[in-house]
Amino acid sequence: MTPPLPRSAPQPGPADHDAGPRPIRPPAGVALASFTSSFDRFAVSPLLVVLATDLGASLAQALAVAGVYFLAYGFTQPVWGTLSDRFGRMRLMRVALLGAAVTGILSALAPNLALLIMARALTGVFFGGIIPTAITYIGDTVPGPHRHGALADNMSAVAVGTALATAAAGFIGETVGWRLMFAIPPVLALFCLLALRGRPDPGLAEPTGLWRAITTALSDRWMLLIMVLVFTEGAVVLGILTLLAPALQDQGLDATTAGLAVASYGLSTLVSSRLVRPLARRLSRPVIMALGGAGLVAGYAAVAVHVSVGTVVTAALLLGWTWALLHTSLQAWATEVLPALRGTAVALFAASLFAGSAVGTLAAGPFADAGQWSGLFGVTASVAAVLVVAAVTGRRAHLRSP
Repeated sequence: MTPPLPRSAPQPGPADHDAGPRPIRPPAGVALASFTSSFDRFAVSPLLVVLATDLGASLAQALAVAGVYFLAYGFTQPVWGTLSDRFGRMRLMRVALLGAAVTGILSALAPNLALLIMARALTGVFFGGIIPTAITYIGDTVPGPHRHGALADNMSAVAVGTALATAAAGFIGETVGWRLMFAIPPVLALFCLLALRGRPDPGLAEPTGLWRAITTALSDRWMLLIMVLVFTEGAVVLGILTLLAPALQDQGLDATTAGLAVASYGLSTLVSSRLVRPLARRLSRPVIMALGGAGLVAGYAAVAVHVSVGTVVTAALLLGWTWALLHTSLQAWATEVLPALRGTAVALFAASLFAGSAVGTLAAGPFADAGQWSGLFGVTASVAAVLVVAAVTGRRAHLRSP
């Protein structure tokens, strides 16, 4: 029988057994896969009103297309993580890309809302295996001092996917139709498969059973704290971010303008992520988290006061800053807590993130239908303030712990 794993003691991860020089940036194929997953995830927000009109549904019903995607994306993470610990990162990423290509095409061809929701749920299952596996792969192959920067580089690819999706979705949805936006990611997934062909897996630690891996991770107090923090982050960042474009459309703006306004989030994430390396050399991680969190609170406070193109762009820019600084700090923390179960730890991290985003989106549906934007964004700003204080305090306590 394999002896039990210590709960928090440092343990060698897969990359710690490798010899020779190791990279300090993610491979292009991994970054491209992260880009594709992000593009698929963020294309839906500017399409919600167009999609609801085309399929004869209410906005709250159309929000289910995003909500079930996030739920499927999040709740399958522990399975992806433990499978990647057992079978390898690249093998799982290829399986996920192939599945996403098939179910993505089904999404584009769905004849009604019910089948679209089912197809998007399946697409969320497969695209859910991409970014967490990429994060784990970076954790396996990039040494600790360079890991935060490498995660920021991968975040740049995610940000480009976010910006392009949100900028193009509204225009394409209004001119060509929402189906084209759902057809683009499957094609990109096939290109990703070609880019990853021949990419070797790093050496794996001794396999651990699914249930044992999860229970070991969940028995670690720092892992539990990270999961609570990232669940809340998912709700207030990704979940409510989905409502920025509909909030503008509720003011009478068209989907193209609303999509372009929210696209500033991706551009801000891209620019801000380039600042992570120099900031990490000069500032402690709790300070970086505090700086990122300040943008989160200020962004939602702006749209709580008044919803307009100017305040939505401001909020989107500040949320991009938050995502680059606060989220990558939480990512790096998750890769450090349980090195021998890194895939499981990152999967639980991602599961919490996207479960939170689904809860945030679905809980906001009634407020969106009623047009209660100031109340929604005001409550979000208050929750965000609590999140930032808890994250900074928790990270400082972890750094001081033996």
